Amino acid sequence: MNNPFWKVLIADDEPVIREGIRDSVNWSSLQMEVKAEAEDGEEALELALEHSIDILLADLNMPIMDGIALIKQIREKLPQCKIVIITGHDEFTYAQEAVRLNVTDYILKPADPNQLKQVLESVRLELETSVKQDQYIEMASNQISKNLSMLREQFCRDWIEGRLEIADIQKQLQFLELPLRSPELFAVLQCPEYFANKPLMKEKEKQMFMFSIENIVSELLDPYNKVIFRDETGLIIIILWKYVPDEMFKRIEKVIQEYLKMTINMYVELVEGELEEVSVVYRQCKDLMKNELTISPIVRRARQYIETHFAEPTITLELVAKTLQVSPVYLSRMIKQELGMSFVSLVTNMKMKKAIQLLNSTDLPIVEIAEQVGYDTQHYFSTAFKKVMGVSPIKYRKNSGEIKWDNSY
Repeated sequence: MNNPFWKVLIADDEPVIREGIRDSVNWSSLQMEVKAEAEDGEEALELALEHSIDILLADLNMPIMDGIALIKQIREKLPQCKIVIITGHDEFTYAQEAVRLNVTDYILKPADPNQLKQVLESVRLELETSVKQDQYIEMASNQISKNLSMLREQFCRDWIEGRLEIADIQKQLQFLELPLRSPELFAVLQCPEYFANKPLMKEKEKQMFMFSIENIVSELLDPYNKVIFRDETGLIIIILWKYVPDEMFKRIEKVIQEYLKMTINMYVELVEGELEEVSVVYRQCKDLMKNELTISPIVRRARQYIETHFAEPTITLELVAKTLQVSPVYLSRMIKQELGMSFVSLVTNMKMKKAIQLLNSTDLPIVEIAEQVGYDTQHYFSTAFKKVMGVSPIKYRKNSGEIKWDNSY
């Protein structure tokens, strides 16, 4: 404590009582100092606030403002102040009301020096304990603030692995200053090909690349409420509490490619459901990542090209095959074999995924959404959408996107 002396105020309308209390105690030995004396409650309140006192010794029967009224004011305006009441034997019933106001102790008139010293020593111990508690709480708060990012990451690992109950998730979200609701998007990112092609890369260098990826992602997603961390297998996980346009994720891939010369695999999924749904989405993304490792470079490049150009009316199997310098028949067979669907279904799925994102996150008219995903007319789009989803785009939007679909390609 900067000031080693606790500040004391004596309030009593009898000068002889004030003098007796002041002169019967060696205040400095108790690390206390009498800062002021008052003869009525109103003056006592004014002096207490002026000096920010730590200890109030107050008579119950005082003019203008009695002791009970004074104690109530002190409790409200100086909640940490310790209060000792001065009372006579015939006022004890009255003193019980003061006890209910959480006074620390009482002394009987005339003040016995030994009793007064014992009471004040007890008060000092309470004040010192309170200061230590405040210091420990402040230290803990500072440690939590310094390690908030690490604590959030560990919580999210437990969350996605399904190790937490709903009540625990809600408490942790509040404690870690995260939104008290289910996130909107869940993304998983990895770059297996890059490291597979560099078998002699040292672990330290590999970790530097991973940190670089995380920094790029964090910088580009800076405006969004998020947590970025690595799961127990080394996948980079991004949990977002606000919708992020597809263009932003494409930009992340482009920047990583440009600055780190790495091609990444990224899956971004909508989180549809309550807090426990996060672990389900995580498992789905992890399964997709595992499947990704079995996909050949030619199919991966074809899919990346389609993801960029699916809304263009000129997109055809022949065009993609020509771009990749392979035969259409070969490319069609490889897509069917590795992704389990035809070229046309792959393009349609990408259109539908984009359409669903626009329906969920924007108020765009259906005709504009149809145009953005590459359909000439709203009717043609609605027919294709209903064939895939089982309902029209309008009905899907009315149901707030409750209808789910399997878009794992």
